[in-house]
Amino acid sequence: MADNDAILISGASGCIGSTLARLLYADGRALVLFGRNREALDKLAVELPGSQVLTGDIGHADTLAGTLTFPDRLAGVVHAAGICEGRPFEDSDPAIIREHLEVNLVGPSELTRLALPALRAGRGTVVLVNSLVGLYPWPGWIGYTMSKYGLKAFAETLRLEEFDKGVRVSSIFASRVATPLQAKVHAQEGKEYQPDEWVQPETMARTIRNVLDMPRDAELKDITLMHQHYPRP
Repeated sequence: MADNDAILISGASGCIGSTLARLLYADGRALVLFGRNREALDKLAVELPGSQVLTGDIGHADTLAGTLTFPDRLAGVVHAAGICEGRPFEDSDPAIIREHLEVNLVGPSELTRLALPALRAGRGTVVLVNSLVGLYPWPGWIGYTMSKYGLKAFAETLRLEEFDKGVRVSSIFASRVATPLQAKVHAQEGKEYQPDEWVQPETMARTIRNVLDMPRDAELKDITLMHQHYPRP
């Protein structure tokens, strides 16, 4: 990616997003920090001077158009925002499924669509932080699994449509990452949370940076990122 082209991080004030922002900033990259929490984004921007802040609700995609001003060129858009609520299907309802689809799928899709002119100009890379449940369903997480399967389909379709325009698309199918969200998931499962057992946010951030830095002669289509003690056959 060009050194002077910005990278937009959705969910920038979250654990993975902020870790990535600090890593890219240390590399001298220009940043656009996107999220819902203006106070948290402004605080991060003070830490990373020169970063642009954009606020919007990824869970309400229809409110984004006409409210966001992107740079002329983007080297990348990273989707690190998301929600995960444990709920077996029999205890689910349309509202919880709809919320997962809106935040984890519809919102990222719309934000990408709005950023397409800048991505095309910068021959940028779209990075979608997916989950292993986007490949292998897991019982008890119906809304989350549906949204992540949809995100995979979105990535595949976007890649086919934008290939000739120079936009690359990569999905990272990650196992559990040691974030506050993961602590919440463990609580929902009634399990003890040991952060050291899982993929660290810094590892995820370095993986995303590697995708963004991939030379133009190649594309990292899909990455499966498992924690070290992931069950082996």
